[in-house]
Amino acid sequence: MNKHMADWWQSGVPWIWLNAAAVSASLVMVVGLLALIAYNGLGHFWPHPVWELEYRAADGSGMQHLIGEITDEEETSVERMRHAGAQLPENIGEDLDRFLLKTGNRDVSGLDFRWILGPLIVKRDKPEKLVVFERTEWGNFYGFLKNIKQDGKVVSEGEAAWSELQSRLDEVAAVRKQIRHIEKSEIGAVNYSIEQLRLDRRRLELDGDDTPERLAELQRRRDALQAEFVGLQKKLDAKYREIAGDSVTMTAMNAQEVDIPVAKIVRAYRPNGMNALQKAGFYLAKLWEFVSADPREANTEGGIFPAIFGTVTMVMLMSIIVTPFGVVAAVYLREYARQGALTRLIRIAVNNLAGVPSIVYGVFGLGFFIYFLGGNIDQLFYPEALPSPTFGTPGLMWASLTLALLTLPVVIVATEEGLARIPSSIREGSLALGATKAETLWRTVLPMASPAMMTGLILAVARAAGEVAPLMLVGVVKLAPSLPLDGNPPFIHLDRKFMHLGFHIYDVGFQSPNVEAARPLVYATALLLVLVILVLNLAAISIRNRLRERYRELEQ
Repeated sequence: MNKHMADWWQSGVPWIWLNAAAVSASLVMVVGLLALIAYNGLGHFWPHPVWELEYRAADGSGMQHLIGEITDEEETSVERMRHAGAQLPENIGEDLDRFLLKTGNRDVSGLDFRWILGPLIVKRDKPEKLVVFERTEWGNFYGFLKNIKQDGKVVSEGEAAWSELQSRLDEVAAVRKQIRHIEKSEIGAVNYSIEQLRLDRRRLELDGDDTPERLAELQRRRDALQAEFVGLQKKLDAKYREIAGDSVTMTAMNAQEVDIPVAKIVRAYRPNGMNALQKAGFYLAKLWEFVSADPREANTEGGIFPAIFGTVTMVMLMSIIVTPFGVVAAVYLREYARQGALTRLIRIAVNNLAGVPSIVYGVFGLGFFIYFLGGNIDQLFYPEALPSPTFGTPGLMWASLTLALLTLPVVIVATEEGLARIPSSIREGSLALGATKAETLWRTVLPMASPAMMTGLILAVARAAGEVAPLMLVGVVKLAPSLPLDGNPPFIHLDRKFMHLGFHIYDVGFQSPNVEAARPLVYATALLLVLVILVLNLAAISIRNRLRERYRELEQ
């Protein structure tokens, strides 16, 4: 028996099973973590029931009428609550449930979340006519629809007001879309052109070419743009007036009546009266808004499209920068450098660079790329814009360069290992057929090593897409006024600041003024960041597999 056990241990089978168990446990933990993130994040967009409660105040001040969503619950003890300073009735018991109620109406009550105790709830109900408003500011509003007013006069009441509200909200949404187009596209383009004219005039002054003829031409173009701007501003004011006169009267908690401008309402719905199909449609609409719209309410409402766009754009630029530099460095170390103590020292340094904390790269990028390179670029090529910096300030290009430097060791190591796996007989055969060393490298060695290059790029993308610390110093912001890509020449603006999914998670989770409202969005954004990294990696893996199959056939 002992001999069989000894043979079994020496065969290595236990270690195989141990590795399999470790891999299985890792997969279970990863899947479990993703499931937890998905549950907490994606569940946020489902229309939850809204409760109407009769609540006996714990301080003995009487009955309260509450309306809101129950977003969390927990079990606690009376002793713990009293130790924390809570005032509780004497006959409440020892253990109790308490609920986190999202009451909304922050502009009325000042807070949109409060904890309530289960034993003090006297009555609860889910009225079908209870209305939820999503607003452009002040968060959600909960209450009952009383009437609709136009220019201060009641035009609809009761159930007819509900259908009237939906039609008016559709009109407001259409006008709001037109307003956004005028502000961002048309007025934005005019302002950009006016700023370019200002820079052109300053450039002429610096060059001494500010002749009366040229200045007159610039002034003529400026007057035309200014006239266009005035016309667009009048058009914009007219659009705002179209939606300014309508308001809704709501009955909120404790029978308080509140007038809400229809222009401030993004969406109105009755979650308690929805069937399953209506809830599914609402869920899909909210999910689409999350991935396609701009954020609002200090990033705790709306969508995160600018953050998605900024993340993908930065990773693509980083990949374009890091790949040639990493490949050239690896080719030199493997194919051209004399293998000796100096080369070994360089390899050790490259490997050590992979372990340097990312914030160190951020500090380096701030000092070298932004202050030194960017400052000198401004002095040489953009003197007319000074003292306002163009490239001497954090932006998309410097963030991409910093992350390219951060991921460079990964690409170098992976590419060099790929070059080392190519048999020397292939190089010798190419040289024997009359090819030069450069031709052998370009036409034979590098194509066969391309799968290893793609492996390095995959690892670089996976690390760069999730980095946050260096980006805080070299270009990422809480809210970017415009995307790095637009219709104004040169169309791609590498000097602009941008939003990033990783920083968005940090900002919403730790810097938000409304932590409870922001918590579900942290999970949803984290899940989306994982999906973005997964899609980028799958694209790179697909390219690598195609290259691998192609050159495997050539090898055979």
